[in-house]
Amino acid sequence: MAPLLINALLQRIKIGRVGLTPPRPLHGRHGVAIALVVRNEERHIGEWARFHRLAGVRHVFVYDDASSDRTVAELRQNFSAEQLTVIPWGQRLIDRSLGRPIHNQVLAYAHAAANFGGAYRWLACIDADEFLVPVQATSIDAALAHLGAEVVNVSLPWHMFGRCGHQGPPTGGVVANYLRRAERPMQAMNFKCLVDPCRLSGVRVHSMDTGRPALTWNDQGVPFPLAQRKRPNFYSAVHLQLNHYYTRSANELEQKIGRGPNLEAKRQAYRRKVMRTVARIEAHTLEDRQALTFLERVAGQGSP
Repeated sequence: MAPLLINALLQRIKIGRVGLTPPRPLHGRHGVAIALVVRNEERHIGEWARFHRLAGVRHVFVYDDASSDRTVAELRQNFSAEQLTVIPWGQRLIDRSLGRPIHNQVLAYAHAAANFGGAYRWLACIDADEFLVPVQATSIDAALAHLGAEVVNVSLPWHMFGRCGHQGPPTGGVVANYLRRAERPMQAMNFKCLVDPCRLSGVRVHSMDTGRPALTWNDQGVPFPLAQRKRPNFYSAVHLQLNHYYTRSANELEQKIGRGPNLEAKRQAYRRKVMRTVARIEAHTLEDRQALTFLERVAGQGSP
């Protein structure tokens, strides 16, 4: 294969896995931190922040990918200075030897774990359209409290929500208005992870390396080989559910497609990929009120 063709193919493949030396655990480390990459999320980020503040997240490390709107201002309005760290993250880095882009999101997760992870029991690496929903408890910490120290890598399957009949953004926010999701969370979807950052040795967007053998746990604390987590019997959302509001409204879906993928070389195929995912989400749906029920449960206990 000609070198120019090889180079062209490599430029379509991001470097999506980064290794790191795990941080040392600090005395008294506890709680849940979130690493979050944002870019122009002004419309919904306030709701995301309030939800996770109510869910007891101890700190959010925000990697701001050159937002030009009020995303960061909304976050600062909804988190105290002790709960929020904002890091400029607008760079685009490449491997000069091969011309391959390095995944900016993966770099952010690795940076958060390596520099801040020693203070926390858990680091969640999620997006602004993803909500960590305690199913029975009133906080994420409480939802994970049954897990022993041996559990260091929890894979949470996406619960994918579609347009739910909304042409434009409805009043009242995401959680109250998007109540139908794909009936089968494990069907051709993916995961996000909560990890013990002091055991983290390798980062990808959807999976984490935390030692050998390569294991991950579901939210009930049942271990599986990482390669087997897509098996139906891995599925669990008894304690903690990950809601992914993939499309929001039809208009917002078009804006999402218009922004394109992270990798420019994949732009032409992006619409087809997104719409295939939307078709899977919306083919067979059921009502899911877990996020609303959590908010009602917290309100009933007088949480701030």
